[in-house]
Amino acid sequence: MASQAQDLVRVLPDEDADERRTPDGLSEETLRNLYETQVLARTFDEKAISLHRQGRIGTYAPMQGQEAAQVGAATALREADILFPTYRDHAMFLTRGLQLAEIVHHLMGRGNYIDRQDPADLRTFPITIPIATQLPHAVGVAMAAAYKGDDAVAMASLGDGATSEGDFHEACNIAGVFDAPTVFFCQNNGYAISVPRERQTASATIAQKADAYGFEGVRVDGNDVLAVYDVVSEAIERARDDGGPTLIEAVTYRRGPHTTTDDPDVYRDEDERADWEDPLERTRAYLEATVDWSEGDERALRERARDRVQAAVEAAAAESDPEPETMFDHVYAADHPRYRQQRRELPEDPYASH
Repeated sequence: MASQAQDLVRVLPDEDADERRTPDGLSEETLRNLYETQVLARTFDEKAISLHRQGRIGTYAPMQGQEAAQVGAATALREADILFPTYRDHAMFLTRGLQLAEIVHHLMGRGNYIDRQDPADLRTFPITIPIATQLPHAVGVAMAAAYKGDDAVAMASLGDGATSEGDFHEACNIAGVFDAPTVFFCQNNGYAISVPRERQTASATIAQKADAYGFEGVRVDGNDVLAVYDVVSEAIERARDDGGPTLIEAVTYRRGPHTTTDDPDVYRDEDERADWEDPLERTRAYLEATVDWSEGDERALRERARDRVQAAVEAAAAESDPEPETMFDHVYAADHPRYRQQRRELPEDPYASH
């Protein structure tokens, strides 16, 4: 993998390719799961946008167009590996086995799944809203795992805009100096909110930024789920074998708005979206050519996905609102002197105004 490569790593065929290659070790079942998880993620994404419009959840960051990047990357992780996702990475949560109802539960403002996990064996962290703040955490956890001999790699997901943050520089610098077993997985979706990539970095590629920190960088077609899986798998195993960190730039496209409070028509050309192939369509075409994926398979999958999403929404909606006291549970490891005053300031019925 050349760190300043302009060419994207691809596996799935495109209009310029005349042959197909499946990464070593991927079974037919895994190939199907890669597609089925993308479809489930897309179905959930569409439902979440609808829930926001109904006022049932708060601001939501759609992931349409980035499903292949997220599913391919998360599939490459072993169960013991550690993931630090962003606020747009719901497909990664699904790939790692998190229940849909737990995601909806979080989006409804009723806590997050961490409350019900074993904190001593946490392998998928909750989303982070501040840009790039999870990156130093990932490096620190990776270094701790190496120190303890855990044989675990930490993967931090980020957007292209995050590479303009100081946290990105600090995390990459420390990871490079100490050969931390870390993978920085950048989903370059073309925009940092409303700012196009070329207006927020002068670098020709995101991947070449790795040169400054002394480790490997690679660009991959983020709409090619198999290529993403292949590249991330290689980076993870290199990190696991004391080969140091890797910065991966998955070139993809955010097909929707930055969040449900954003209007992309203000800063994007209306024809721009047509230049990017839908990753789900690419994966489906590959399955049709290699594992006899049929129209019947497609209909059944779409129906299962809709049913699962609807059941998850109903299950999450049936849960009661959390007790206000729970907001103090995870701020500090132990009781804090300020808690007494803050508890006194809580209204008797915080939900009365709703």
